Amino acid sequence: MNTKTKIVNLEIAKEQVKAWKEEGEKVVFTNGCFDILHLGHVDYLEKARNLGTKMILGLNTDASIQRLKGEERPIVPEHARARVMASLEFIDLVVLFSEDTPLNLIQNMQPSVLVKGSDYSVSQIVGAKEVLESGGSVETIDLVEGFSTTNIIDRIKSFI
Repeated sequence: MNTKTKIVNLEIAKEQVKAWKEEGEKVVFTNGCFDILHLGHVDYLEKARNLGTKMILGLNTDASIQRLKGEERPIVPEHARARVMASLEFIDLVVLFSEDTPLNLIQNMQPSVLVKGSDYSVSQIVGAKEVLESGGSVETIDLVEGFSTTNIIDRIKSFI
């Protein structure tokens, strides 16, 4: 599957998740901005994928990131971020979302496993209640210390 065909809208993702579940696949969902891909992202996403057999990434649109992180972000535009994320072998689908949270995606796709970084408690994870109520699980993954997009941007700014 090429990277462009892995980037889908919600309706296609919903149909694909249903088909995967009918085939007995364990569908993992996570989300984020993934503005500048780095080791922390790759480690996190690979560990998340290992919690199931298929992986969906909900990717914030540019407008969503600007509302959440400010006018200077994102650094990389959404179409480029989506292609980069879709190129990772452990991501099966990428779905862009413009809301501030991925709740609509989670409610519509009903993943088997919802994953976030361990900087969140389960009670703080958007969609956790819905996934747990539908019989799924919510998992947190330890992050690679010292790697974050904000840290990378701040380091670059220190050289300017």
